[in-house]
Parts: sequence; C-alpha cells; structure tokens
Amino acid sequence: MLAQLYIRNVAVIQEASIDLAKGLNVFTGETGAGKSVLIHSINAVLGERTSKDIIRTGEKKALVSALFTGLPPRVLALAEELGFPLEDGELLLSREIGLDGKSSCKIGGRPATAALLRELGGSLINIHGQQDTHQLMAADKHIGFVDGFGLLNGQLREYQGVYRELCQVREELSSSNLDEAEKARRIDLLQYQIGEIEEAGLRLGEEEELDSRKRIIKNAQKISDSLARVYSILTGEDGEGLLELLDQVIGGLGEAGAYLDGFGEFSGRAQEMRYELEEYAASARDALEEMEYNPQELDAIEQRLDTLYRLKKKYGSTVEEILAFQQKASGELEGITLSEERTAQLEAQKQALEAKAKSLADELTKARLKAAGRLCQEVRGELIQLDMPSVTLTFSHREKALGPMGQDDLELLISTNPGEPPKPLAKIASGGEISRVMLAIKNVMASEDEVGTLIFDEVDTGVSGRAAQKIGRKLKQVAEHRQVICVTHLAQVAAYGDHHLLIQKEVRGDRTYTNVLPLTQRQRVEELARIIGGENITEISLQNAREMLTLASGEKRPLDK
Repeated sequence: MLAQLYIRNVAVIQEASIDLAKGLNVFTGETGAGKSVLIHSINAVLGERTSKDIIRTGEKKALVSALFTGLPPRVLALAEELGFPLEDGELLLSREIGLDGKSSCKIGGRPATAALLRELGGSLINIHGQQDTHQLMAADKHIGFVDGFGLLNGQLREYQGVYRELCQVREELSSSNLDEAEKARRIDLLQYQIGEIEEAGLRLGEEEELDSRKRIIKNAQKISDSLARVYSILTGEDGEGLLELLDQVIGGLGEAGAYLDGFGEFSGRAQEMRYELEEYAASARDALEEMEYNPQELDAIEQRLDTLYRLKKKYGSTVEEILAFQQKASGELEGITLSEERTAQLEAQKQALEAKAKSLADELTKARLKAAGRLCQEVRGELIQLDMPSVTLTFSHREKALGPMGQDDLELLISTNPGEPPKPLAKIASGGEISRVMLAIKNVMASEDEVGTLIFDEVDTGVSGRAAQKIGRKLKQVAEHRQVICVTHLAQVAAYGDHHLLIQKEVRGDRTYTNVLPLTQRQRVEELARIIGGENITEISLQNAREMLTLASGEKRPLDK
C-alpha cells in the first residue's frame, strides 16, 4: 500500500508529507484548494508524462516521492527482475522535475527511468479519474474494458504480432504490383538517382576535409608569412637567432650551476625548452617547403563542394543522409524489379498469414463475447448496489475487417429504466449514472488484478443523496480488501472514510499555499458540516454531520441488493 506521499514545490503545494493508511482514505477540500495537484503528483511519481509547468512559481525544481509498504511477493519479484531488489519489503519511488523539462527518477534511491517507474507503478496503484470517464463515453475504448476484464491482452498481443507480419507482406507485395507504366517510370527515376550518387563517388568526411583544405589555400600567403617569421626568429637567418641565444643561456646556467645550487637544474630545463623550440623551427621549415599556391586546386575544390551542395539539396542535408538515400533507393529498385518467383512467394505468405490472423481473430472474438457477457453481469450486480435497480447492460457486437485490434466493434449499451431498450451510454446516461457505471466497471476489473491501492478522483461527480451514500458504502466495502484513496466533494462519501484528510488553501502575502491535514473526529464533524451547509456552519449541520458519521461507522449490514 501507499504509506507516505511527499510533495515539494508542485503547483500550490510548497511542501507536504502525507501519511496514508489501510482502508478508505478520503480527501476533501474546497474547489481550487489543490485536490487535482495530489493526483498529478501521484501520476508523476508513477512515471506518467508530466510537464515543467507543475513546478511552483519561483522554484527551480519539484520533487515527489512515494513510499510503499507491505508489498506482495509478485511486486518484490518484479522489482528484482527490473534490477531493484528490495530486502525490507518496502519500496521508495521518487521523481524530480527541473525547469528545463528534464526529470530525474529513482527506485529505492538508485537511478532509474520514467519507463521503469511506470512498469513498477502499474503493479502498485490504479488511478481512476476523469480520463476513465472520457474512455467510457468513447465507444472505441470499450473493447479495452472487455480485454482487461477477460485478461485477453496476451491473446491480443499474439494476434497483433501476426497482423503486423501480414501488413508488412501486403506492403511489400503492393509495391511490387505497380502497373507497368508506373513501374517503368519509377525504375527510370530510381536508376537516375542511384547513378547520380554513385557517379559522385561520395566519401564520409570528405566535405570537412575539402573545407579545411580550402581555408588553407585561401590563406596560404598569411600562413607562409607567419611561418617564415617564426623560423627566422628561431634560427637567426637575419642575425643572432633565439636558438643561438638560448644556447648561451644554457651554457651560462651550467657554469653557474657548478657553484650555486639549483642553477644546474635550470640549465637542464632550459635545454628541454631548446629541444622543443628546435622542433617548432623544423616543423615551420617543413610546412613552408610543402606550402603551395595552386589556383587550379582551389577551383577543383570549389567544383567538388558545389557537386556536394547540389546532391544535398536533392537527397539529404549531409553525405551520410545522401548515402542512406542511395541505399534506400537501391532497396526499392530491387523490390520493384522482383521476380515472378518472389511475387508468388509473397502471395503464398500473405494467404498463410491471413488465415492465421483470421483464426486468431476468431478465437479472440469468442473470448471477448464470453468476457463481455460476464462483465455485463458483474457490473449490473455492482450497479444494483449503487442504487440503479432497473439497469440493463449489454454489448453490441459487429464484425469488421481485420485491424490492429482484431475484427470486433464492441460498444457498451445501457438501459436505466424498465421497458427501455439498451442504448449507447453517451446518449441516455446522466452524469451521476456515468460515475456509478465507471465505479462499477473499475471495481469489477480491480477484482481481476492484485494492485494494492485504488485511487478514485471525484468518482461521485453528478451524484447526490441516496446514490452518494451507496457510493460511499461501496468504496468502504472495496477498502476492506485493499487500500482505497478517494478525492470527493460529497459528505455522504467522506463519512465512510477510515481516515479523513483535508486539503486546505491559504493566502499569505501574495502567495497561495496548500496544506494537507489529517482530521480528528471533531474536525471531521466540522468539515462534513462545511460540505453540507457551506460557509455558515450551524448546529443543525453539525448535528447532521455527527449523525452521518455515526451511521457510516456503525453499518454492519451488506449493501442492498
């Protein structure tokens, strides 16, 4: 379970250390207090995509860490498989986001990647929020619910592997089946392009060498004058040179060294200097002898660079890209001119893959329809408990051509009133009904995995009264078997919490600060009264809050069927 969440410099939260416990943890607070920041922070530390915009204004970086305890064996095994063995059964994830947009991730204090955080995080927490509701409203996402509930993702991946092979063969076969006129035109173009590049005889690094040689030739006079001056100073062609003077210095230091400590060492060091300067003089002389002023060579270089420039305009911005284009064009030319034998081979391969993909798709369809029936049955049972006694659920199914997700179009249909035929959710369900359907689906799907923590972000949107109470009771029931964290704006839901935390905003000076405070029993009464009655808390609202807490904590009976 998630035992502690630490947040620093994320949006309106300057610093917060939040202790969480088993059972149902509820978060409440006024609109804009920072409840969404809490969810963003958890998403960030689980490796999800984030942005530097979450960093608190005026700060250089943001940090989120999450401590998990009581980890099951499968999570411990996954951590060890990923290279992060956990000896004490605890796991600390952390992520730091900088103003440059880069993030630093750690697992158990050791450097990691966001991808590793995501892989581990997926086995630790499931977050259910507004994005899930959007998926519920999008018919093309419903097939994902069925695959997840039926544990069909492995079967889907097997099909997708064959389907990718089929697409590759179809693409290759299509490129070989151009009509003759188009094929002839394409062959002519490719042959011209390949020939033009081959004729140029390109060589990696050539352009840099030509540019360097061009600079030398264009500045040959300056180079020669400089080298001649250096050589003259060192050798003394026009008089006593630096090397000859240095010989005198070396001799003088040597004589003094016979009588004075240290000067013998100075003489040796001066001799080393003399050797180095002599080497400079020899290098300057050799360079002067090799220096040539050949205008014809400069013209040749200019022409060669012009050839490279023209090729880069056509085939790529560098010699490497031009050669890559040549290789790709050669491959395409070879593909277009495939022999009849190769075409026949591709046709046979395509037919075999189509048959295999269709067989796997048929098996996937059967498994999906079976899983969809069970999903409808179990979700309906959950919805009856959530004050939707007359609900009817079914999946519409239409078979289509093979695609990346198989051959199935599946859409969840619902009827909330007796005698009405099931219709698409988006057309007939209210906001409150959609929230309950989402909660029911997530609860049913959660029973198929072993994730220890479920987070519900305002799953009670659009709900009130009795239905809200049923949602609170349902969350309490789910929390008997795993940790549940719920961000809510309803007193009926918050009353069922085993642990109640308040997200509170305050303004100090010209800055906004958000604090997360665990509430005592008395403070819980006041917070529920605030939610019920607004800013003006009355004795009646306090009494209602106390009664609500008493009823929620005293309920022992199962949910109504």
